[in-house]
Amino acid sequence: MSLGPAEVAKIAHLARLAIREKDAPAYARNLSAILDLVAQMNAVDTTGVAPMAHPLDMAQRLRADEVAEPNQRKHFQAIAPRVEAGLYLVPKVIE
Repeated sequence: MSLGPAEVAKIAHLARLAIREKDAPAYARNLSAILDLVAQMNAVDTTGVAPMAHPLDMAQRLRADEVAEPNQRKHFQAIAPRVEAGLYLVPKVIE
């Protein structure tokens, strides 16, 4: 697929990128090469190839979901500047 400077300008506008007009032909060549590579990869026959989530066939080691620390909520809320109904009160940031 071949892109021209006009298409590059449109893509840059949609992506909110500022590019100089003199750089548009170089961007067009590079983007065209990328799109050609994608088209070449899409043309490869992948029937019978199992999808891989990871290149190594290993199981993820998971730890047990157990409480490891005691509940210190009352201690932390006692030293907090402002607390109400068990919630920390913070200054309003967005007006």
